[in-house]
Amino acid sequence: MCGIVGYIGTSDAKEILLKGLEKLEYRGYDSAGIAVRNGEDVRVYKEKGRIAELRKVVDASFESSTGIGHTRWATHGVPNHDNSHPHQSETGRFTLVHNGVIENYEQLKKEYLSDVTFKSETDTEIIVQLVEYFSKQGLETEAAFVKVLELLHGSYALGLLDAQNPDVIYVAKNKSPLLVGLGEDFNVIASDAMAMLQVTDTYVELHDGEIVIVTKDDVEIKDIKGNVIERAPYKAEIDASDIEKGTYAHYMLKEIHEQPGVMRNIIQKYQDEAGNLLIDPAIVKAVRESDRIYIVACGTSYNAGLVGKEFLEKWAGVPTEVHVASEFVYNMPLLSQKPLFIYISQSGETADSRAVLVETNRLGHTSLTITNVPGSTLSREADHTLILHAGPEIAVASTKAYTAQIAVLSILAQVVAKDAGIETGVDLLPELAKVTAAITSIVDDAETMEQIAKDFLSTTRNAFFIGRGMDYYVGVEGSLKLKEISYIQAEGFAGGELKHGTIALIEEGTPVIALATQENVNLSIRGNVKEVVARGANPCIISMEGLEAEGDTYVVPHVHEMLAPLVSVVTTQLIAYYAALHRGCDVDKPRNLAKSVTVE
Repeated sequence: MCGIVGYIGTSDAKEILLKGLEKLEYRGYDSAGIAVRNGEDVRVYKEKGRIAELRKVVDASFESSTGIGHTRWATHGVPNHDNSHPHQSETGRFTLVHNGVIENYEQLKKEYLSDVTFKSETDTEIIVQLVEYFSKQGLETEAAFVKVLELLHGSYALGLLDAQNPDVIYVAKNKSPLLVGLGEDFNVIASDAMAMLQVTDTYVELHDGEIVIVTKDDVEIKDIKGNVIERAPYKAEIDASDIEKGTYAHYMLKEIHEQPGVMRNIIQKYQDEAGNLLIDPAIVKAVRESDRIYIVACGTSYNAGLVGKEFLEKWAGVPTEVHVASEFVYNMPLLSQKPLFIYISQSGETADSRAVLVETNRLGHTSLTITNVPGSTLSREADHTLILHAGPEIAVASTKAYTAQIAVLSILAQVVAKDAGIETGVDLLPELAKVTAAITSIVDDAETMEQIAKDFLSTTRNAFFIGRGMDYYVGVEGSLKLKEISYIQAEGFAGGELKHGTIALIEEGTPVIALATQENVNLSIRGNVKEVVARGANPCIISMEGLEAEGDTYVVPHVHEMLAPLVSVVTTQLIAYYAALHRGCDVDKPRNLAKSVTVE
């Protein structure tokens, strides 16, 4: 983990690889490296830190038209030069990059490689040393590669160079994402199509258990038994301008400001020519036929699922549970008779969610993926898909994907309700238009959010978010956003739970951000604010027009209260952004985090 690129062709590989790695920086990483080849001469350059540091050590005079590159997010071994990828075999013949986690690497090391001197602490080095081990046993490179794959337990996306076969990149994947890009007199590999849009927009999906022989003129896909597989390529529908910051200082700020446009895009994509909300009838049928919905997700997507549960239960009338994927896969609850599983993931590559999907597919349960990436693993392997249409999200901290997930879930619930003859009392399209206008108003008032961040969060070590009902869910997401980019220890709590323990943490000056957008609990949450103020807290109340009171810190424009999370969360996104900015944090690439979590 976390990003792979590769190139074989006629152009300078070094610059193509470095630019590709720069496009993968958004995924989060702590070191990077490339291996480039000229005939049998393979040079490896790697460095802890950013791509800019790697550029400093790359020999610009070394000519090469083939190479592989990697950005690493540490799983085995600390971030340093030796643990960075690419890794080489003991003789230097084989060079490898790897995303994923090999679960049985210690067993393989003990069984086959006890005489090998290792240079790193990684599980990856075991793979490249094993390839060399089996090649020394007389196997050709492809056969040795396949033999190793048969021994590996875990997840991997692999790119392998053999110094004695200079015209080939050997590729394989299992659970971790990897694509092959097609060009004229060249081909590429990449974890994400965005990495290689600089040279091609034509890609071939790879499936688990496949191996691929990539040359500059050909791509041959095989199954593990050696049978050749034919698969048509597809065009990556990504505008290169969408992955640039433009005039914004950070991707996160750009993506916060893009949310009104995302809302408009979703409204357009999910209605027919007559102006009626439209969802694939097969999806509506799957929801209606289910007796319980299980939303499975991680992080921000999980928080969006909490809001989506309210829509599906209160509008569509379907009992809904929300589960953390990493827990669900190892501790599956007693399921209903006709469950529907909804998987929510920005990238569509989240390993924890995919692990659950694999199991529910095995059990024969119907599945729906809600994702921002068409053709992603979760999309391909689920029965149905709803696309977010949010455009590429580059910043590690998700913003526009969260609001897009909630918007799409609201549309799904409304369409199901209408199909079932349930009257919700909500005309969703005009209400979403109001939400769009409200978000626009807030992002246009970013200076006020910056001042709130200065007033409440400039020097604090801790902060709390409180809310009731749907405001509680927004508080959980707001606290996640603040902690992941500013490193302030922030937690979101249900307002009524304060007195059951959490209030013991309130000290003089502790910032408490209270959300008040739900009429039925407005007085209750304000009572909770008084409780923390009595113990020295510094309260920041974010309310909604029509429910505001004297002394509130910020009032968001009025929208339907079921859709209030789409609006109030934008204030917490901007507050988190400015808190991180003024604390000198790396907003787009916070420490220790990865954008696409492709390991369990």
